[in-house]
Amino acid sequence: MTRARPPKFLTFCLDKVLGIKPHEYVAVAWSFAYFFCVLSSYYIMRPVREEMAVGSGPNTIPYLFIATFVVMLIATSVFGWVASRYPRRVFLPWVYLFFVFNILVFWLIFSQARGADDEYVWLGRVFFVWISVFNLFVVSVFWSFMADIYTRKQGRRLFGFISSGGSFGALIGAVTTSLLATKIGFQNLLPISAAILLIAVYCLARLKDRVHGEHEDEIETTVESDEPLGGDIFAGITHLFSSNYFLCIALMSLIASLLGTALYMFRAELIETAILNPDARTRFFSNINVAANFLALIAQMFLIRHVVGRFGIGRSLTLFPLASVIGFTVLALDPTLIAVAVLDAVRRGLGFGFGKPSTDMLYSVVTPEEKYKTKNAIDTAVYRGSDVVGSWTIKGLAALGLSVATISVVMLPFAAISAFVALWLGRDYKRKALALKKQGLE
Repeated sequence: MTRARPPKFLTFCLDKVLGIKPHEYVAVAWSFAYFFCVLSSYYIMRPVREEMAVGSGPNTIPYLFIATFVVMLIATSVFGWVASRYPRRVFLPWVYLFFVFNILVFWLIFSQARGADDEYVWLGRVFFVWISVFNLFVVSVFWSFMADIYTRKQGRRLFGFISSGGSFGALIGAVTTSLLATKIGFQNLLPISAAILLIAVYCLARLKDRVHGEHEDEIETTVESDEPLGGDIFAGITHLFSSNYFLCIALMSLIASLLGTALYMFRAELIETAILNPDARTRFFSNINVAANFLALIAQMFLIRHVVGRFGIGRSLTLFPLASVIGFTVLALDPTLIAVAVLDAVRRGLGFGFGKPSTDMLYSVVTPEEKYKTKNAIDTAVYRGSDVVGSWTIKGLAALGLSVATISVVMLPFAAISAFVALWLGRDYKRKALALKKQGLE
C-alpha cells in the first residue's frame, strides 16, 4: 500500500511559500506545535507579570531586575550542572515539568490570597522574578533543541516558520488573557497555562522519538544520545568570554534589553495613573501582546525565509535595531502612553519576526555543548544582567531630571551600534559555515 500524497497545491504552498520539504512535514508540524504551546503558556501569564510590576511600584522595577539576575545566575549554574551530567533526552522534559509544578503552586497561593482579600504585593514580586526566569529558560531550551535536530540549511529555511508557531501561540495566549482576565481573575489563568505547557512536553517527546527513528544508526550524535554533554558547569560562561562571536551576540542582547527596559519603565510609569484597575491593566498589556505577535506571525511565516535567503543573516539582524532607531526618534517627538505602546508592539513584532529567528540561526555553526550551555547563558543570565544594567541606567537618567523624550534620544546611538554588530555577526557566521562545509559537515 502506498502512502497517500498531499494535494499538489498544498505541496506547492508548503515548499515554495513556506520552504518545507515533504520529508520534513511531520517534524516541522511537531516543532510548530511545540513552540505554539511554549509561548501560548507564557503569554497567558505575561500580562500578569506586567500587572505585578505596576502593583509593586515603578520605582521597584530596577530592584526586581536585580533579584531576577541573581536567581538567573543560580538557575543557569544548576542547568549547566544538569546538562553536564544527564543526557539531553532525560533533562529536556524535566525542565518543563518543573515549571508546570511551579505554575500550579502560584495558582494555589494567588487564589488563597485573593479569596481572603489579602495583600499580595510581595507574592507578586516573587512571581515577577520567577516568570522572568521561566520565559527565558523555556524558550532557550526550545531553540537549543531546534538547533540540535535541524541542519544549518534546514534552519535557514524552517526557523522562521517554526518561530511563527510561537507567535501564533503567543497571539492566542494574549487573546485568551484579554478575554478572560476581567471575567475569571488573573489567578485562574495559571492552570490553563500549566495545561498547555504539558502539551509542549508531549510534542517534545514526539520529536525525540522521531529523531531516534530517523537516526538510529548514528544515535550517539543526536539529541537521543545516552551520553551527557559533559564539560564544566560554567562552560557556557567560559565559552562566551573566549569567543568574539559569542561576545557580539551577547552585546546585541545587552543593547536589545537596554532599549526594551527603557520602554518597559516608560510604560509602567505612564500607565500607573492612566489605568487604575488591575484586571483592566492586565487586559491593556495583553492587547499590546496581541498586536506584537500578529506582526511577528506575518514576518515569520512569509518574510524571514526570503529576507535571509536573499540578503543573509547579518542584514536580517539589522532590521530590529534599525526599527529601534526610527521608533525612539518618534518617541522623542511624542512621549505618550499610546506612542510607547505602539513602539513596544512594533519593536517586539519585528524582534520576534526577524531578530530572534536570525539570532537562533547563528547557533547552527557551533558545537552541541555551546548550543545548550553558551546559548542558555546568553539567553538567560546575560539577558537578565542586561535588564539590571538597563533599568538602573534608565533610573539614573530619570534621577538627573531627564524626560522620556530626552532619554529616548540617548538610546539612539545604542541602537545604531547594534546594527553594525549585526553586520559583523553575519560575516562571521558565513566564515564558520564555510569552514564546516569544507570539513563535510552540514
